[in-house]
Amino acid sequence: MEGRPRGRGRVDSRPVPGAGSAYRLTRLPSGVRVITAPMRERASVSLSVMFGVGSRYEEPERSGLSHFIEHMLFKGAQRYPTAKALSEAIEGVGGVLNAATDRELTMLWAKVPAGRLGLAVEVLGDMAFHSTFDPGELSKERLVVIEELRMYVDNPQEYVGTLFDEVMWPDHPLGRDVAGTEETVRTFEREDCLRYLAEHYHPDSVVVSVAGAVEHDTALEVVAGAVGGWGTGSRPAMLAARPAPSSGEMRLVNRRTEQANLIVGARAPGYRDADRFVLDVLNIVLGEGMSSRLFLELRENRGLAYDVHSFTVKLWDSGALGIYLGCEPRQARAALAAAVAELRRLAEEPLSEEELGRAREYARGRLVLHLEGTNSMCSYLGQQELLGGEILLPETVVARIEAVTAEDVRRLAAGILDGGLRGAVIGPFRDAEKFMTIVAGS
Repeated sequence: MEGRPRGRGRVDSRPVPGAGSAYRLTRLPSGVRVITAPMRERASVSLSVMFGVGSRYEEPERSGLSHFIEHMLFKGAQRYPTAKALSEAIEGVGGVLNAATDRELTMLWAKVPAGRLGLAVEVLGDMAFHSTFDPGELSKERLVVIEELRMYVDNPQEYVGTLFDEVMWPDHPLGRDVAGTEETVRTFEREDCLRYLAEHYHPDSVVVSVAGAVEHDTALEVVAGAVGGWGTGSRPAMLAARPAPSSGEMRLVNRRTEQANLIVGARAPGYRDADRFVLDVLNIVLGEGMSSRLFLELRENRGLAYDVHSFTVKLWDSGALGIYLGCEPRQARAALAAAVAELRRLAEEPLSEEELGRAREYARGRLVLHLEGTNSMCSYLGQQELLGGEILLPETVVARIEAVTAEDVRRLAAGILDGGLRGAVIGPFRDAEKFMTIVAGS
């Protein structure tokens, strides 16, 4: 957004199609940013409190601490001293309370009926800024998080994604499980949480986003007295992403499973790269939905896989394109070869105008449908401001998608392949080299 005011206490207003009014952004004297998007015809209001910190800010011995702190925020605070009190406050009015931690962001959110924004602000504000981190609760939650880690390891569809991250960003926080390891989680104490909060959870890293049946001035008045921050000064910088590894790798976990689970992919543009819109179109054509090339060729035409799709990972200074395959183990090598062939075809043959047009229309329609909900609009605005430093309106995103050409898609696909494919396999296999040969031949 060109020329957006950055001064504290100033307001920027721009129209948001479908929101019924305008989004407005205000920076409070503390540095906290508040965004509102009135959607007057909705019967709900959604609120999120986002912190610009996640697993990529963690040192190896503190891996998983951001995620652990997110869990502890639900265990009691000043006004709502127990987990039961917190959940009952929101669920008692029919609302929803949840949270998420990613590599670069930690978010608390609530969705409540229209007119109950004050309650949502009170509860989330208490959790975010006045949690008690009771030592007894902390000891219990360690065990809960360890069980969560084990659950994902036991689920090959999930665990193969963790392995893929490890080979994409080796020896880097981006390649670690967001939840950490059993070893690191067992060491977390109350003092570790408080120290980490003081280092990273600063007012200038907080964005509060509100969308739904609410007006900006009303929301601002309610929010201003409830938000704060744990620390002061400048936050530590995150570790920059390293260049992509120069050689390919296929990580293999030999496990007796009825289905093979594979992911293959390569580095791709992050969310500050102009080519991120090209990547979106490429991903739609390649493997998003039942009309994508991967689904039609591997499942419908050849019956090689039950679940096949592509996905993107977008980060501040890096990203990835991945292809997931869930298939009968005896079909795994053929399915992998077919998937790599579809990516190679995108790098060699420009899209037809018809297929490019369908991908653009898909992207436009998906965005419109996604932003129907107050929670989606709330996240859409808040995450853009926090992670990208600017908010692109939906019509701007559509215009960027419309500007993508067939040559753009071919060029990016070729560049992704030139960067080298890497991946991970879980299944009843002993030899990773057989899979590596397929990938190396790309």
